[in-house]
This record gives sequence, structure tokens and C-alpha cells, in this order.
Amino acid sequence: MIIASTQRLILRTLDEDDLDFLMSIWGDPEVMRHSGGPGSREQEVKSLKFYIRLQKEKGYSPYAVIDKVSNHFLGVCGFNPPSDLGAIELMYHFAKEHWGKGYATEAAKACLNYAQQNEITHQLAAFIDPANQGSEKVLRKLGFQYMGTAFHPGSRKVEPYFMLHL
Repeated sequence: MIIASTQRLILRTLDEDDLDFLMSIWGDPEVMRHSGGPGSREQEVKSLKFYIRLQKEKGYSPYAVIDKVSNHFLGVCGFNPPSDLGAIELMYHFAKEHWGKGYATEAAKACLNYAQQNEITHQLAAFIDPANQGSEKVLRKLGFQYMGTAFHPGSRKVEPYFMLHL
């Protein structure tokens, strides 16, 4: 199911056929170095099933980000369930060959619009590794405000977090 379309991108719900694509993202040590490290195929099968169920039950999840022209998968962008902060978490991961091209900002804006239009939440959180300056730039472009630090279960570290009120 397509949840958003932008000038360059299509965002759609994940399905079980996306496992190999997800492994190229979530299984890549460089892509995941700021997010707790790469996952094994077994872990990502569980994650994929969890996210498919989350979308059906709650109406949100991470989404496949696809280039409109080439029809290639670029990354994932969307939502994790509420963290200890009580807010749904915005997340995005892109294949390294697609970094620095504005895809994360474009996809995240589409996700924010989706969240507002579908009344999913009125507040989003986002965590970053302090070494990931590119991710912080994306959050600031989107209007997220730095709030402090908190433990993130995905990375298993205390990290800076940002909030956005929709």
C-alpha cells in the first residue's frame, strides 16, 4: 500500500518480499553503525514481521522508500513504537550510495504529513548518535528540537534525542 508520494519518491508499506532489500540496509555495518549495528537475517525476519503487524494494528511502521524513476529501493523511513519517552519515534535508514541526496528529509516530510493526516500522533521523538551529524541536520530541517539525552533500546546507549510537536 502506498502511503505517500513526493516529487522523487514513493513510500509504501513493507511486505515479506522486502527481506533481501532490508538486509542490504539493516544488515550493512556501515549503514547501521549509528543504530546499534547490523542485524542478522534471523533478526530482520522478526523485525519485518513485527513491522507488518504494527502497521495493521496501529496504522504506522517504517516504509519502503522507492525512487519513482528507477523503481529502486533507496531506504526505509517511518515510525517505531513509542519509546520510554512516550512518543512514537521517527526513524530512517538509507543505503550508503543514497546518502547526501536529500532523500531522508524528503521521505521524513512525507511521513510527518502522513502522521498528521491520519492523526497517528501529535508528538514525535528521534534519537541520533552524536557522531551522525547528517541525521541531526535532517531533524533540524524538519523542525525537531533538541531535548537532552535518554537511553535508546535499539542502540543500547544514551543518545541525544529530539522532539517535534505536530
